[in-house]
Amino acid sequence: MAKEEGTQLTSVKVDKDLFDVFKIECVKRKFTLNKLVNRTIDLYLSNPEFRKQLTNYHNPKIKE
Repeated sequence: MAKEEGTQLTSVKVDKDLFDVFKIECVKRKFTLNKLVNRTIDLYLSNPEFRKQLTNYHNPKIKE
């Protein structure tokens, strides 16, 4: 698979249970992991409050 110009291919491991729920939400909302990652990176770099909130978040669990 060819890499698109201006993109970086990465590989990360994510919590399976969280990702399974995320995939269902993505289908419902027509959203993608790529959109989430790019938007999150942009907010992390440009928004100090978001960066602080994300940096201090240590409990990724599925909310019931």
